[in-house]
Amino acid sequence: NSARYSYDAICKSFQALRSRVSSESLVFTLCNSSVLLWPNKGLQSTAEHLTEGTPCRDIQQYREAEDGGSKKSKRKDKRDAGPSVVNLKLLWEVTESGESRALSLCRVAKQQHSARMPLCVDCVFSASGQDSVCSGLVGALCGQLSDMEEVVLKYRKGSSLLLPQPFHFQLPESSGLVTVIYPAGVPDSQLLTVREELHGKYGLPSDRPYFRRANAFHFPDEAYKDGYLRNPHTRLTAPNVEEAKVSVVRGVYSYHHYMQDRVDDNGWGCAYRSLQTICSWFQQQGYTDRAVPTHTEIQQALVDVGDKEPRFVGSRQWIGSIEVQAVLNQLLGVTSKILFVSRGSELASKGRELANHFETVGTPIMIGGGVLAHTILGVAWSESSGDIRFLILDPHYTGGEDLQIITEKGWCGWKGPEFWDQNAYYNLCLPQTPKTI
Repeated sequence: NSARYSYDAICKSFQALRSRVSSESLVFTLCNSSVLLWPNKGLQSTAEHLTEGTPCRDIQQYREAEDGGSKKSKRKDKRDAGPSVVNLKLLWEVTESGESRALSLCRVAKQQHSARMPLCVDCVFSASGQDSVCSGLVGALCGQLSDMEEVVLKYRKGSSLLLPQPFHFQLPESSGLVTVIYPAGVPDSQLLTVREELHGKYGLPSDRPYFRRANAFHFPDEAYKDGYLRNPHTRLTAPNVEEAKVSVVRGVYSYHHYMQDRVDDNGWGCAYRSLQTICSWFQQQGYTDRAVPTHTEIQQALVDVGDKEPRFVGSRQWIGSIEVQAVLNQLLGVTSKILFVSRGSELASKGRELANHFETVGTPIMIGGGVLAHTILGVAWSESSGDIRFLILDPHYTGGEDLQIITEKGWCGWKGPEFWDQNAYYNLCLPQTPKTI
């Protein structure tokens, strides 16, 4: 039975890998260091033994002594100011020590089917000062190989095998990461049953995605490949407003502004850029697989819904909050609420509505008034005094992706009510989130 043989062959191959991980030939190497660790040879050490005079002194820099202990891991997801990630690579010794012996060759001639599958093993282990990092990593590696085996067996079709890929997720109220193995080539839309089981296993609500590929944790030492800045507001200090509660955007977004993507939209494209920032939020929260739309795609969407004439495509005409609402619905299937104020001075009285939006929905808000558009990322609002500050992401910035300039020059910053034109009317587009996982 070829199917049975295939099943047995897969199981045998993964068992051989787990045996190798548990063998004495396994070696961990500390990235950017000459340190080598043999986790299965019974040699143990404690953090207290890591001093400048020991061969493993390179690991000393990763110790955290603030609480009197030591914390080490392959990758840690603590969001502190000090070093938080220790990366290790997995190697195997290809030779064994011992007496030299003559080689013995045996040739067996028979027909066989073979498959080559490069496994990307990416394992996370968080350890306290009392944990054995090496033994913990070995156990986690063996567990991940078992999970990969299960996925390969589940999704195999005849001679076709799908590559298992690990993804790490940080769940709410959790200090560690959860790793899930997904089959390459199977879209999120076909993995709904898997996500439903995961939501049930971890007691998560069914109104937002937690386990889509876009929700995967991004380690702080890894750069984003697309070149856009993420969440520049996290570098800011909260404003000094007495008895104010700070409510900000939830999740991750990209900062889109004038002159990016080789498009000269200086003077007319601010609302397009604010819309792109909103679309990036929906993409990176896993609500959509669609790429952030270009100016042309935005304009075409407005033509498709009958809002604009065909000649609008390729023009430099402005758009406003109503058009942003229409594009979100057309391209992403996202509905939005529109909040209207007849004068900019009225925005100071909208603290309750805006704070409630960020607390319950959490999406960026596009605001348009006169000839300008901005993105509101949060508010600091005092219910007792009514005092308010707005967290603004300004799409009118024309420079490079320099986080220091963007935050220090106020392109992303907290603004008072005087920031708005007191006599201009404003429309605010508040995107809503679909109920989906």
